[in-house]
Amino acid sequence: MTALASPDTDIADIAALARRARAAARVLARASAAQRTAALTAMAAAVRAHERDILAANAEDVAAATARGLSPAMVDRLRLDPKRIAGIAAAIDEVAGQPDLLGRLERAERRPSGLEVARMRIPLGVVAIVYESRPNVTTDAAALCIKSGNAAILRGGSEALRSNAALGRAVAAGLAAAGLPGDAVQVVPTPDREAVRAMLQLDELIDLVIPRGGEGLIRFVAEHSRIPVIKHYKGVCHVYVHAAADLDMAERICVNAKAQRPGVCNAAETILVDREVAAAFVPRLCAALAEAGVEVRGDADVQRLAGGAPVKPATDDDWAAEYLDLIVAVRVVDDLDAAMDHIARWGSDHTEAIVTADPSAAERFLREVGSSTVVVNASTRFADGGELGLGAEIGISTTRLHAYGPMGAEGLTTTKFIVRGTGQIRT
Repeated sequence: MTALASPDTDIADIAALARRARAAARVLARASAAQRTAALTAMAAAVRAHERDILAANAEDVAAATARGLSPAMVDRLRLDPKRIAGIAAAIDEVAGQPDLLGRLERAERRPSGLEVARMRIPLGVVAIVYESRPNVTTDAAALCIKSGNAAILRGGSEALRSNAALGRAVAAGLAAAGLPGDAVQVVPTPDREAVRAMLQLDELIDLVIPRGGEGLIRFVAEHSRIPVIKHYKGVCHVYVHAAADLDMAERICVNAKAQRPGVCNAAETILVDREVAAAFVPRLCAALAEAGVEVRGDADVQRLAGGAPVKPATDDDWAAEYLDLIVAVRVVDDLDAAMDHIARWGSDHTEAIVTADPSAAERFLREVGSSTVVVNASTRFADGGELGLGAEIGISTTRLHAYGPMGAEGLTTTKFIVRGTGQIRT
């Protein structure tokens, strides 16, 4: 079954755990597509069958987090309910139903030498995910690693210890049902940061580390890792209301992007309003945000135009902030170029949206904004692997090397060259 280390796991055990993962990765990589799909189908069924146990474990985590004084938005990231459990299982099923990647040949060509050259898609090997708060990462990461033939080492945060263990049992059931080694997915519930530090030195056993969580966690991993890191960095996401925006649409998008689930990385943190529509839009925006319980921090123009709605003065710190809470920064900008300049200076390469009826403005925004997801006339909340057709995501990469944006199963693979000859020698 899936390895569940005891909470007092000795740091020396981390290397042994990684060696087991390395051995399991070889087995998983050569398993058939049908076997990996069967494991995922069984895993989704186990999540549904053990819903009561998962919810009971999660209720203990939520109660402990609330008692510790975690913000309501952060508690919301942690909380599971029947709808979210159903979503977790559905995401696993969607990953199971996707075409298999391993062994796929790409860019086949015949060279002048007569060699037949192609690239074959293969797993990365052993992937370690270090994450906080959101228990669904346990099953999302496990499902994507199983699908892509990678072994996974999952180290969640202390606030979700019981939830992750319960979901880990569903992963174990799926692996066992398909006859795959339990060491292919190992949940490490020790909250000891020194265990993470030790794991980050195992560059001969682990191929990739993906941190998901707050800025402090990501910086810790990036600074201490000898293993390549794909950073799921902070989400300073923007919505820009262009001069040609439909203001009814803009209001709906802004409120949804900020308030629908403020504690997640694809929630909007800054709203930019074009000066041409500021007088008409800022008062209704501030009123709608206030009604949704959102604190607005605005520049001088926003404070002047708010029409009685409460607005706190914004500082430069607000333009760079990832609040993960019911707080948003609002700024009036002169035009499209000024909006893109603001995003380039203060953004985190996560997700940006423009609301406009002008196709040329939309195309410029899509082409010139360099963030990993760029959206026209829709909420930033759609920057999500499930919403964008990946089934689930192992993270949203803001690192441009290898993968950029939401990472699904394909982002957990690479290619090797396959060369076939008929006796050629090089002269």
